[in-house]
Amino acid sequence: MVDDDKKASKVLLLFIFLVIGFLIFLSTMFYTAVKPRDLPSRFISDTTKAERSSIISADGFHLAISKKVYKAMINTKNLDPDKKELFIQLFSIYSNIPAETIRRKIRRRKGAVTLSYSISEQRAQYLKSLAFELRRLNVFQEYQTPNGRHILQGLDIIESGEARIYPYGDLLTPVIGYPKKHEDHGYTRSHGMKGIERKYNDDLSPRQDGLQRGPRDVNGYMILNKESHTKYALNGLDVKLTIPVTLQSRVERMCDKMQEKMGARQIIVTVMESETGRMRVLATSNRFKPKDIQPEDIPSLQVHAVEYSFEPGSVLKPIIFALLMKHKLVNPFEVVNTHNGRFKIGKRIITDEHKMHYMSAENVIVHSSNIGIAQLAQRLNASDYHQGLLDFGFTQPSGIDLTNEYLGKIPTMRQLDSETYKASASYGYAVRANLIQLLKAYNVFNNSGRMVTPRLTQEYIDETGRSIPLEQEEPMQLLNPETAERIKRILVKTAVEGTGQKALVDGIEIGGKTGTAQISERGHYQQKYNTSFIGFANDSAHNYTIGVTVIRPKIAYRFAAQSAAPVFRETVELLIEEGLLKPKCDK
Repeated sequence: MVDDDKKASKVLLLFIFLVIGFLIFLSTMFYTAVKPRDLPSRFISDTTKAERSSIISADGFHLAISKKVYKAMINTKNLDPDKKELFIQLFSIYSNIPAETIRRKIRRRKGAVTLSYSISEQRAQYLKSLAFELRRLNVFQEYQTPNGRHILQGLDIIESGEARIYPYGDLLTPVIGYPKKHEDHGYTRSHGMKGIERKYNDDLSPRQDGLQRGPRDVNGYMILNKESHTKYALNGLDVKLTIPVTLQSRVERMCDKMQEKMGARQIIVTVMESETGRMRVLATSNRFKPKDIQPEDIPSLQVHAVEYSFEPGSVLKPIIFALLMKHKLVNPFEVVNTHNGRFKIGKRIITDEHKMHYMSAENVIVHSSNIGIAQLAQRLNASDYHQGLLDFGFTQPSGIDLTNEYLGKIPTMRQLDSETYKASASYGYAVRANLIQLLKAYNVFNNSGRMVTPRLTQEYIDETGRSIPLEQEEPMQLLNPETAERIKRILVKTAVEGTGQKALVDGIEIGGKTGTAQISERGHYQQKYNTSFIGFANDSAHNYTIGVTVIRPKIAYRFAAQSAAPVFRETVELLIEEGLLKPKCDK
């Protein structure tokens, strides 16, 4: 009987264990069914980064381009100590990074190490192949973390951003500008800081990253079907300039040569198509390499054609003469008393370089008489004088597609009630302007009285190669054609008989005016000078307005006839050699 009771107790105990085990099983199954789980998504996605677009010259050269860059990473804890040197040597060969540099980075830190942030797309492909071989050779080994996780990380090559490339070094700087890097959710992009890069930053910047999303198969590959979705990457728009590389590079080299010869701080040359406003040259002797800017380059980062204003000197005289003609206050053939080169207006003594008793009104321009133009300028009332300077673009934005333009200054209307201010402004003092403003003003004389806006860009180009022309401002009729033609003839005479003779080129119609101005520092004029020659060069089919400024040449070259005019002539000769001007042959 006792044995039966023991058997019954054992059966009951076994039954209870079975019931408990079954309940635990049911509970586990229920918990597994209802608990939140990170299941593999049925869908996968892939992102493609769009790129900043290019700046292209008029003759098709890519002056600024973007390239994707990659970073290479390893975890040194995974690196087999016995195969570390093998890894270093192979990575050095594939990446072209010195072995000692890699060795130093690995030695410096234990764990995750970035070996390079700037691997090109081509080398990235090589390194991805290397990563596969390194795994096959067991260069990387699994290790266990304190919490029991097993980690195996090899050589990872990851797209990390884009780099801005300037294939032609300092060509067309500072007009092109330079970039600054910024992080966009861990991806390095470029942002324009100066020049064209900044002016057209929004247009050059990527418009949309690409995204592809779709269901995945058992192997993790995307299935392209009606449930999949594709959003294409849209790069920025290419910006095509009006300036050809071949001409620009030759003018830059000429500026370098002339700067050295004259000991000048800087030489700036601008060439513009008179009818369209398209810039064909905007060159300076002071340039920099956008990818390697040094502290000494900082003064050269500005586009001084618009970011440097100066008293223009005698190049302002034809503009004052044009205002006098516009208001019918002067006859080019009337006689002006020039007082043998010395004359007092108010408390100021005005002198002329060429001492004459009398000359015609137009010869006041030809021989650059300060005394003559100062007397003629008194005929303008303050309102017409002031408004005339505004109309010719002084203190106004030139409209050229650059940033940070210095607008200069002109005397106030109240100041222009003074005969002294009228005189000073007439020969280019008490006025400040930049070179592009002067170029735009002189262009009126070579374009039948019409004022056009200077332009550095002609069109956008999208990813399909489609051209998108930029809107152009309509020309403004500033002078009647007869007045403009008369001033133009006077400027031709100035080049042939007067101060611009060193600008002449056989077979080309040359006109223009020299300007020499002392530089004021701390309220006093110094024995330092800026010189300019602003004018035009025409053949039977082409008209160009050209501006040259030489900043602080040596004293031996302080007159524009000795410095700016020869640079003008050299520029015209380069236009001829490039086929943009064709001299008329004498029969």
